[in-house]
Amino acid sequence: MKSIQVRTGKRQQDPTSRKRKKCLRKFLYYFPGGYQGAKYQEWERDYKWNAHQAWKEQLNRKEYTRLLEEKNYAEIARRATAIESRTNLLFSFEKMAIRDAVKPVEGAEAFAKAVFELVYGKKPLKKRFEEFVAVVAGLPRKQTRVLTWPLVTVFGFIADPAQHIFLKPRVTQTAAVKYDFDFRYRSKPNWETYQSLMDFAEMVRNDTAHLAPRDMIDLQSFIWVMGSDEYPD
Repeated sequence: MKSIQVRTGKRQQDPTSRKRKKCLRKFLYYFPGGYQGAKYQEWERDYKWNAHQAWKEQLNRKEYTRLLEEKNYAEIARRATAIESRTNLLFSFEKMAIRDAVKPVEGAEAFAKAVFELVYGKKPLKKRFEEFVAVVAGLPRKQTRVLTWPLVTVFGFIADPAQHIFLKPRVTQTAAVKYDFDFRYRSKPNWETYQSLMDFAEMVRNDTAHLAPRDMIDLQSFIWVMGSDEYPD
């Protein structure tokens, strides 16, 4: 017996698809020119890209290697934190925490070597990320903890936004709910959550392919716009 297909007058739309389309409409409401528009560049992209350019000038592989060979760990730490300080990516207490953590000689050395491996190392990203988290967890602590998601993701993001992404926990969790993405979040930095964030970013990349996202700066910015109170629905 042949099965009989019942046709309804209206085709049901995937609720997940509706949510994602709503997010895209929100992004384009604030930035009608998309990722290439002047308003987006000025509000969201330029300061992050400028930090990346400063990193390429001051801590590119060749210069970073030279400083490591000279054991000038304090200068590496100074440059890295100075570059980050010109952005608003970290909260003020996090900026203070990392500056305090790299003031002691042992803190500067551990930080300098770990950031180099994270950004320029040859190991798989999972291994580099986990090793970096372990080093940050062991940095000298004055008052405020340094093991936060923004702190463990900001330097990779600035140094190489083609590969690394930045995580603001509350904003990203809110954005994931709006996007109907199953974000596997845990407060203590770990690879599973970071991989989940990159999966989220890849979904956004695919869904906004027509807007030509260039790197993780664009994808992180889209997620930020979805979840931040600065951009009400």
